Amino acid sequence: MDALELFRDQIRLWTLKQLCHLGFGHYGGSLSIVEALAVLYEKVMKITPDNFHDEKRDRFILSKGHGGPALYATLALKGFIPFGMLYTLNQNGTRLPSHPDRNLTPGVEMTTGSLGQGISVAVGVALSHKLSGIPAYTYTIVGDGELNEGQCWEAIQFAAHHQLHRFVVLVDDNKKQLDGWTKDIVNPRDFVEKFKSFGFWSRRVDGSSLAEIEEAIEEGKKQTEMPVAIILDTKKGQGVPYLEAKEDNHHIRPTEEDKRAIEAAIQELERKCAGGVAQ
Repeated sequence: MDALELFRDQIRLWTLKQLCHLGFGHYGGSLSIVEALAVLYEKVMKITPDNFHDEKRDRFILSKGHGGPALYATLALKGFIPFGMLYTLNQNGTRLPSHPDRNLTPGVEMTTGSLGQGISVAVGVALSHKLSGIPAYTYTIVGDGELNEGQCWEAIQFAAHHQLHRFVVLVDDNKKQLDGWTKDIVNPRDFVEKFKSFGFWSRRVDGSSLAEIEEAIEEGKKQTEMPVAIILDTKKGQGVPYLEAKEDNHHIRPTEEDKRAIEAAIQELERKCAGGVAQ
């Protein structure tokens, strides 16, 4: 297992351990962004605890804030927060609320959870960098259900108009949202063509493939006049077959059967990560 694969498995492991300890939470949409976070934080972005207040650093905004547990796991693995803090997820007095809060958690750029607002702020950050001549990249992850929001498309149109070529949107196209299948609630049609029509460079990739995600980001970064949209073909509960197959897997209060399956997944990930996971 190479370092990036190990990092991915560590994020998935600590995401599950947090949620299992809490007893409920957003399993589906946290697990579906694990690969994207692994590539961003391990291979692509220039963000560390040491440079987090440097104006020239890259920025990451998790617009789909309900994926917070996966981001927290990533931040712990990168040294922003202690691992013990993960077990305080969504508890009274925690610094890790269910949706990220920039005033509470080191490494969080933007308080998110009100869908549509994160991508809008990310566009503003990217515009600020362009006007200031700062050659940093701004990355954001949005959900396919989140793109039901009109505010997202206002931001997308604005980014294209201002040719924010250092702005990269990753769409977690996991096909589901809180109330069911995305196509049954508001059919998004073809995200790639939709983003292209707004003036983005756009590509669809296998959202479980570290190599495809990294390659698409690097290809997108060659653009000099267009913002970038990478559509991640993912599954809710990604990486845990039992949770992938579970119909209602957006927010889960596990049954006894669920708990046994999740614990088995944790044990398998611990075996895979043996020797590489902080305790």
